[in-house]
Amino acid sequence: FKLYYEQYCARGDMENRIKDQQLSLFADRTSSTHWWTNQWRLILSGFAYTLFERLRSHLRKTPFERMSASTLRLKLIKVGAVIIRNTRRVRVLMSDSYPYKDELTDLVRRLVPG
Repeated sequence: FKLYYEQYCARGDMENRIKDQQLSLFADRTSSTHWWTNQWRLILSGFAYTLFERLRSHLRKTPFERMSASTLRLKLIKVGAVIIRNTRRVRVLMSDSYPYKDELTDLVRRLVPG
């Protein structure tokens, strides 16, 4: 059982992370005929993956802890809101019907320096 959990399950988790990057963060789209264009897309995809992993470290002990990158994009990042900015602060107004409003507010409080 130890070998199964340490080797086989870790391999499956690694494959899920690769699939996340290819499907959710567009690392598979290298359709340009120019090498640098394709390389730039892969660099941006790798940077996005790094940001999602960093975000995931702030999501420990929340319902979002084990979600894939595509689910996190859908539930936390692709959120309709009104942003009001003045000289002292930025306000984000979300719909009252947004189901993850409290979780997103808590996450933003953890990300913003004190």
